[in-house]
Amino acid sequence: MLEDWLGPKAAALEARGLTRRLRVRAADERLIDLAGNDYLGLASDPRVIEAAADAVCQWGTGSTASRLVTGTTALHDELESSLATYVGQETALVFSSGYLANLGVVTALGGPGTLVVSDDHVHASLIDGSRLSRSRVEVVPHNDVDAVGKVLAERNEPHALVLTESVFSVLSDEAPLIELAAVAREQDAVLLVDEAHGLGVTGGGRGSVHAAGLAGLEHVIVTMTLSKALAAQGGVVLGPALLRDHLINRSRPFIYDTGLNPAACAAALAALRVLQDEPDRPAAIHSAAARLALACGVPPSSGAVVSVPMPGPREAVRAAELCLENGVRVGSFRPPTVPDGISRLRLTAHAGLSDEDLDRACTVVLAAIGQVS
Repeated sequence: MLEDWLGPKAAALEARGLTRRLRVRAADERLIDLAGNDYLGLASDPRVIEAAADAVCQWGTGSTASRLVTGTTALHDELESSLATYVGQETALVFSSGYLANLGVVTALGGPGTLVVSDDHVHASLIDGSRLSRSRVEVVPHNDVDAVGKVLAERNEPHALVLTESVFSVLSDEAPLIELAAVAREQDAVLLVDEAHGLGVTGGGRGSVHAAGLAGLEHVIVTMTLSKALAAQGGVVLGPALLRDHLINRSRPFIYDTGLNPAACAAALAALRVLQDEPDRPAAIHSAAARLALACGVPPSSGAVVSVPMPGPREAVRAAELCLENGVRVGSFRPPTVPDGISRLRLTAHAGLSDEDLDRACTVVLAAIGQVS
């Protein structure tokens, strides 16, 4: 039965060059990594590793239950307070993944009386949260503040939630946060900003919301992931104490999910301390990203990601394969991941790249693009 059901679907993906396959990564690989999201280069930092190992010895390998049972440790509490202080928010609430953080806050704020206004380029977790929220959803063109204002002004719902990212994950362009926050306030709406690609990268590391002077505003809430710049795993929602209390009582992905494991909490805390002690790391990300963008002939990005358009999905995959064969790992983005339907190579800069690494990477990437194009 499954063959008849799933076989045609698999064949259709293969025919369009859109089949995804897992690639096993060895622990001792000697590659230049331009595919991972370890923006600050801390995933293998001895201080972060030691903190995670110490947490395992002290707390064990898991949090043992949901956050409301036995899954909240002193590490969770310290991580939440430290993150909130660092980015200028009143409170924070940690989830077991960034995906669940977005899912949890959108569904907890949504419902028949809430309109969700979503930027056309937001992450899949926000899209899925919108679908599951039971709200009316309006998708507006990318970074179109006027369209957001028009939809908000014409709504019948008493509540409204506007969804955006601070730095978008594919094009790595920034949202007009100040303008969106102003429209949201004017129309009595809440602005939710996903800072997955802003934390540790923009605003000197504190993110774009903080840089824009919007941190701590009652109508601006933030989500972040701990799995990118902070080299761990998990997600977090930041905002007023009233929001945190609401999520603890109403967010199903928080209530019914096992809490984030203590080792991940400790690793994120250690990475946050490194970021605070070494504030030049975000600047190194932007320097590396600028060199990659210049070499590939594409506009500079606002974040760590450099997006290089390719002729099609097969060319993107083949170029990534050629790069890997020559010691450089890059990402390949194809529909439906890319919001505009254009397949791309996705090059991720990080603070640990040396000048030699960047020179080598630029040579390999350009050769691969030339070969497939």
